Amino acid sequence: MASITLKNVIKRYGTGKHQLQVIHGVNADIKDGEFVVIVGPSGCGKSTLLRMVAGLEEVSDGEISIGPRVVNNLEPAERDIAMVFQNYALYPHMSVFDNMAYGLKIKKVPLDEIKARVDKAAGILELGHLLQRRPGQLSGGQRQRVAMGRAIVRQPQVFLFDEPLSNLDAKLRAQTRLEIQKLHRELGITSLFVTHDQVEAMTLAQRMMVMNAGVMEQFDTPEAVYNRPATTFVASFIGSPPMNLLKHAPNEAHGGPPGAILGIRPENLTLASDGWALQVETTELLGAERLIYARLGDELITIRTEESHFVPAPGSTVHAKPRADKLHWFDASSGRRIEPA
Repeated sequence: MASITLKNVIKRYGTGKHQLQVIHGVNADIKDGEFVVIVGPSGCGKSTLLRMVAGLEEVSDGEISIGPRVVNNLEPAERDIAMVFQNYALYPHMSVFDNMAYGLKIKKVPLDEIKARVDKAAGILELGHLLQRRPGQLSGGQRQRVAMGRAIVRQPQVFLFDEPLSNLDAKLRAQTRLEIQKLHRELGITSLFVTHDQVEAMTLAQRMMVMNAGVMEQFDTPEAVYNRPATTFVASFIGSPPMNLLKHAPNEAHGGPPGAILGIRPENLTLASDGWALQVETTELLGAERLIYARLGDELITIRTEESHFVPAPGSTVHAKPRADKLHWFDASSGRRIEPA
């Protein structure tokens, strides 16, 4: 196992006036044995960053280290990493056993050791009864476990996951998340996991790196990212439904700086007999909870309430009070978080 260090990592494509910079100076220290999730919307640079760690993309500037070695100029095979991709990349004509063993056979690992490694990985992933089947005879979730098993048998220093759950349905994604958590607890291998799904990020990460347009907006624990977002982007991207960001809220009345953006999560707005007067647009029932979408002036606000029996009519007025200890303030120009004085 090994740590991963990113020092001012930059990625550019093209040259001269056609040059495009897509990663803007990322710095991060990922601890030995840590599970870090890189999360962000499509096109934010998360997969590019992962591919630079893997050696599948060149680093334009800066430095990437795996353990004590700077790996900028090392080929992927020299980096002692294993990747799990979105599309599984299994050989359809080979059995599960042969798919998992293929990389070891290429390295001329002794056959008895290959069998021992494959059997151990199959046991961890509950694939023992499927070793003689071919990928076409497996479900999507089983194929993804085979892809993970192929990575495990290599016994790498680092696992790299590139949106491995995107092809699975919601139920299988949830099951596979549990398997990945269990896998990390058992093996303790340093892992980088790329996803656009904030639920995957929040449930899997020990720390998460939130990317936006090639910039690392925040790198912290899921709890810190949710409870103290560093920017308006993080506040709006992490959380479902996202944080309410109000440009024209009565800031001074709540102790905030004048002209700042007020952030308040939907669950921290409470329906009351007085408070902000909101005009209801629509509601959504989520089982035991209900979302109320309403307007404060020209700004749309979401309220999450457990009072699922209360259904305000569109066009009606409701009142809500924000929890004073759950307010967030952001600079209107930069979008950066403003810490209370």
